[in-house]
Amino acid sequence: MSKTVLKVAGMSCNHCKMAVEKAALAVAGVKEAQVNLEQQELTVEGDADREQLIVAVTNAGYEVKN
Repeated sequence: MSKTVLKVAGMSCNHCKMAVEKAALAVAGVKEAQVNLEQQELTVEGDADREQLIVAVTNAGYEVKN
């Protein structure tokens, strides 16, 4: 199982955190998704495709920086 970290812009509250985590968890292969609001990062554990994660987060209304 691998770990992917994405920098996500536009998250400012717990609602944002939950929306990004929910979007990531909907991607095939994701076992766990956790947002750190302070660092503006999404950490995903599992075998999900990085591009699919970026699309899911973008579709949720947030910008991926890396």
